Amino acid sequence: MTDVPRLVISAPSSGHGKTAVAVGLLAALTARELSASAFKIGPDYADAAYLGMACGKTGRNLDPRLTSHSLVPDLFVHGSAGSDIAVVEGALGLYDGISGVAGSQTTAQLAQHLRAPVVLVVDAALTGQSVAALVHGFKTYDSLVWLAGVILTRVASDRHEEVLRQALDRIDVPVLGALRKSDLVSLPPRHHGMVPTADRAPEAVRAVRRLGETILDTVDIDRLLSMARSAPRLSATPWDPADVLATAGHTPRPGPKPLVAVAGGSFFTYSYTENIELLQAAGADIAVVDPLRDTKLPDGAQGLVFGGGFPEWYVEELAGNVDMERDMAALANAGAPIAAESAGLVWLAEELDGRPMGAVLAAAAKSTDQTVLGYRDATAYSTSVLMRAGETITGHQHHRTVVSPRAGDHPAWSWLGGRTEGYVERGVHASYLNLNWAALPVMASRFVGRVLRS
Repeated sequence: MTDVPRLVISAPSSGHGKTAVAVGLLAALTARELSASAFKIGPDYADAAYLGMACGKTGRNLDPRLTSHSLVPDLFVHGSAGSDIAVVEGALGLYDGISGVAGSQTTAQLAQHLRAPVVLVVDAALTGQSVAALVHGFKTYDSLVWLAGVILTRVASDRHEEVLRQALDRIDVPVLGALRKSDLVSLPPRHHGMVPTADRAPEAVRAVRRLGETILDTVDIDRLLSMARSAPRLSATPWDPADVLATAGHTPRPGPKPLVAVAGGSFFTYSYTENIELLQAAGADIAVVDPLRDTKLPDGAQGLVFGGGFPEWYVEELAGNVDMERDMAALANAGAPIAAESAGLVWLAEELDGRPMGAVLAAAAKSTDQTVLGYRDATAYSTSVLMRAGETITGHQHHRTVVSPRAGDHPAWSWLGGRTEGYVERGVHASYLNLNWAALPVMASRFVGRVLRS
């Protein structure tokens, strides 16, 4: 159960500036010395990372498809504990389903589950009085959605802002802020993934800071806080990684904790936060290793997790990290557990576009112009350090490379009428499928158990 003030930031569709507004709002709240928590609806690692960077905490994902609808409030309460306010950025448009199914798993539905007011970010560049018709439609489409107000973006002038405010006043929707066209500072390109935030790249730091300054200057923060504080108590049980593992039958082992290396940077790992928390609850110590900066795995590392938040844009840099590749191959050859997703799978292959990679797997990768994107309902084809054959889970794919062969002698997954994908070899589980382990917490205890046996 929680009384934490909260807001959902959404928009009529993608492209209205909701990520910039959400990032700027979190930076502005932090500048006012409020402890803010950040969440992104859906599987997007990069947006969650920028949100987290803005508030100085780990940004988390709330994804009912990767976990479950019932788990979302529990994960929210867990992630927002001790905060003065929680800001949740929606996915797509307010009523668009993240799974691609009409009316299913929408930001509007999750806002209802969280009992949170919604602030609609609207690009007003090409509209005047008609903005009222647009917002009125979003306000009345679902009477259970609490549309608290609007933040306008790409406003052309003071006169334009006056027209927009008068129109929205007539439908009794407050304008909480109006940003000019020049106010929406661009964050680093999305294909750079989490790397700019993980490494606190100067361009990312500057963009977040300027967005915070813009929101402080243009948005009524006090009114937003009042709306957030009016959210009613949310009845939910805080998700606890130790409790869920105990329920799954995990018993902590006495003695020294094994060390698991997790790919990341100075500020974030490239995995969903719950995965790391579950590994720690299962008895592992975590050492973050930066595959772009460090030249070897941490001393004493007995396992490796390479999550899906590392974009393939940087795989060329991975190819040049020969010493770390050698450490990783030695770990794999010793039978230690390695869980690799997306670019991590490519790194384990023999080559990418003719460039040598880690050569742990008998596979070759190449870049393509086509983006593979979407959820997959997967069945474990082979028993591995994470899964038991026949178990099912939903994951998400987002990549612009292909690995050949698509699957090894012992595939990781099957889906779509029996097609197989991924590799299970020794202690390696490698695939393009990105997983949130909160959906099946026992994966963490299996992984740590393999560490202790290797």
